[in-house]
Amino acid sequence: MKIRSIFALFLLTSGIAEAQTGFSGDPLNAVFETKDTDRFWKAFDNMETAKQNPFADYIKDGSAGVKGFTESRIISADSLYSKVKKRKEDYLKSRSVLAGIHQKEKRTRAIYSALKYWYPEAEFPPVYFVYGRFNSGGTSSNDGIIIGTEMLKNLDGVTGLISHELIHFQQNNKGKNTLLKQCLGEGSADFIGELISGEHINPIPFQYGESHTDQLYPEFVARLKEESYNDWLYGTSKKDDRPNDLGYWIGYKITEAYFNRQTDKRKAIHDTLNIQDPLLFLKESGLLNRYITEYTKKNKMKYDDFFKE
Repeated sequence: MKIRSIFALFLLTSGIAEAQTGFSGDPLNAVFETKDTDRFWKAFDNMETAKQNPFADYIKDGSAGVKGFTESRIISADSLYSKVKKRKEDYLKSRSVLAGIHQKEKRTRAIYSALKYWYPEAEFPPVYFVYGRFNSGGTSSNDGIIIGTEMLKNLDGVTGLISHELIHFQQNNKGKNTLLKQCLGEGSADFIGELISGEHINPIPFQYGESHTDQLYPEFVARLKEESYNDWLYGTSKKDDRPNDLGYWIGYKITEAYFNRQTDKRKAIHDTLNIQDPLLFLKESGLLNRYITEYTKKNKMKYDDFFKE
């Protein structure tokens, strides 16, 4: 199973971390931390002979990445031990998956350098490769980017995933937690991540979205102020044949339209990573103006009133 095929689960479990401080602003200082995988396999190899849970030390001595993965993913040493015993063969499939990681580290530094060009304020946190319970491909946290190594069957596309999470790490978006704000957060991570890496990591919702714009654009306009993400992010109601995570597509489209309308492209990236007013950002993108006009006429609203919370 390639990394792209686990991206849906990655999306379901990835958080949008606001920009942090205290990490290097030099892309050449980017770090891939893999010591936790060594600790995991030491515990794994001791399962048959250990008198106590061998994964207790993996949790206790783990990096900030393990700590960040424990709260809602690993849960505890006991829950991890139970999962490993049940899926021992599945874990073994990833034992050598990081063999080529140093080449990906070089590629990641190049991607980080591209972000530095577009966004000089960027900071570059460590990338932690850890082992969890097959319930998360990765996430961003205050401590860095965390990848669930057990989910990887090879390293195809891993730099694209890291790029996406790197953008989440830089984001400092304001406003209510509406569908619009969340879609902008995810879609802009896809857009800027692709800009710096050249990798498009979420093709299925994009393919569907592009062929159903007349249906989806007006639906999104009607719902974008809601705080429910259903049918757009992290799952669907199965009311039709849409795939999960169309919100990534619509957020990407809005971000792309905003970027294309700006003369100063670097400022456009800065604005996208620091959205102060999601509705104003949408308005300035121009993407959905036709559908917003139709919606306001139908609901007897003034056009400008639509962009007020």
